[in-house]
Amino acid sequence: MNASKALLEMLKSYEVGHVFGLPGETTLNLYEQWHDYPEIVHVMARDERSAVFMADGYAKVSYKPGVCEGPSVGATHMLPGVAEAYKASVPMVVLTSDIPLHLEKRNMLTGIDQAALFGGVTKETITVTDPSEIPHVIRRAFRLATGGRPGPVHVRLPMDILGEEIDNPQIYAQKDFAIYPGHRSTAQEERIHAAVNLLTASSRPVIVCGQGVLWSQAWDEVQTLAELYDAPVGTTISAKGSIPETHPLSIGVVGARGGTTLSNGVVAGADLILFIGSNTDSASTAKWTIPPLDTTAKIIHLDISEAEAGNNYPTDVILLGDAKATLRKMIDTAPGKSGPENASRLEAIKKAAESYDLQISELSATDETPVHPLRFVKELTGAIPDDYVMVVDVGVSAIYTSTFFKVRKAGRSVLYNYAMGSLGYALPTSIGAQFARPDSCIVTLVGDGSFGFTAGELETLHRLGGNNNVILFNNSSFGWIKAAATFSHGPEYANFATGFSDVDYPRIAEGFGLRAYSVEDPGELGPTLREAFALDEPTFIELRVMAEDELVPPVPSWIRRAGGLGLRYVG
Repeated sequence: MNASKALLEMLKSYEVGHVFGLPGETTLNLYEQWHDYPEIVHVMARDERSAVFMADGYAKVSYKPGVCEGPSVGATHMLPGVAEAYKASVPMVVLTSDIPLHLEKRNMLTGIDQAALFGGVTKETITVTDPSEIPHVIRRAFRLATGGRPGPVHVRLPMDILGEEIDNPQIYAQKDFAIYPGHRSTAQEERIHAAVNLLTASSRPVIVCGQGVLWSQAWDEVQTLAELYDAPVGTTISAKGSIPETHPLSIGVVGARGGTTLSNGVVAGADLILFIGSNTDSASTAKWTIPPLDTTAKIIHLDISEAEAGNNYPTDVILLGDAKATLRKMIDTAPGKSGPENASRLEAIKKAAESYDLQISELSATDETPVHPLRFVKELTGAIPDDYVMVVDVGVSAIYTSTFFKVRKAGRSVLYNYAMGSLGYALPTSIGAQFARPDSCIVTLVGDGSFGFTAGELETLHRLGGNNNVILFNNSSFGWIKAAATFSHGPEYANFATGFSDVDYPRIAEGFGLRAYSVEDPGELGPTLREAFALDEPTFIELRVMAEDELVPPVPSWIRRAGGLGLRYVG
């Protein structure tokens, strides 16, 4: 069997339906055989980084490993997407073709040491040196990508290897690893009992969910355990959807990227914190101040990764295992309780939430221009269909949706990239999500800074079609950096290397063939969103907003300084 055909047979055996990639000369042997595999759809991107982000979106929504491919010349372009996947634990198989390895030291065009490039941002990088090894390597790649803590695996395929023949290829899949999670490990029994005992003794417990809850699909177990102990539940920005945010025990997002004085206050006042699937990073803990490193609260940390469980806080009980399986065992042994102290605490939280929601509701009704971000969230909430996937760039779009957009149904419906937080994520990622959920309304929130990285993918969007709606927040700047400079070094530094010239974004979108809108009047926003969401075609909506140093978003450290500088803020 031809080696490229063996590779495609392996992908077929793992039920891979889509591969996201970009053509190149070193991949042509593979493409020649691909003609015989129409069931494996090749989705052409306009940039290799975009292809990886597409695989990211596909994996997050489908719970199958995302598969992407690129030529040797594009391998370096793939690194930002692979780094995000590595830090965010996204199961992914990254295929790159390459020059013949015996020419690597002779300066053949496009050749570079790919193994060295990918080694630091993958679970493993594997170079195929013998065509007969391809089936074994692909089985290993899927097993590593989906086993334990998931992540990307890189497979390097020299072009000459792809053109060779294999005798008696061992074509079979380990179907356990065609999805995530294929295997669920549970924490040790004695540690589960220790965790349950701490929960039972607690009078002010709180649960903080990280993205591991979504990967494990453990939202039902989170809600059941929370109800057993009347424990408020907060999530990191990347774990939004771990509990319905309309649930009485939900306090929304916590930390520095979406947390509020209310949600962060609940965490700070807890006498026990159960972290589930969280790496307790700087964003989700406001640089380890929520809770502080010297907290007196008891801490239980449940995680699939021994590298993350107990990594940043003194931890009373470490639970190493799959979130869903381990929580189910905890629930089976938990007596549950809700003492009078916790009942009065929950009533106080409820009253504080009602007061906060009233304040936000008043701001959301404003008719000011540019459109206030809270008015946008209100109109988006009213217009978005029940079946949606929202993909969000860092910046204005992320901070306001994470804080104020309430996910009504548990599960992953909102995708962020706050593992690395690089620009240029949402547009390509939404295309991958669209292939995983083709019947859903896709809502893609893009900053004008990010758009400069991925504008070419509007052609991909138009070529592929479907109900994908790009909403661009235009503040004519790298607004987040302006605000960071303002609050870290002073307002006089805010405009250094951050401003853009005026750009007609709707005309750009129209040039790529998309139906485009520009909204300046808040009263037009709701009708425009409903019209766009109802169309079975890609749309583009420009929304002018204030930069983050003019209207300060809910970032705790920024808000503390905003008042002293006389700046408006949303807290």
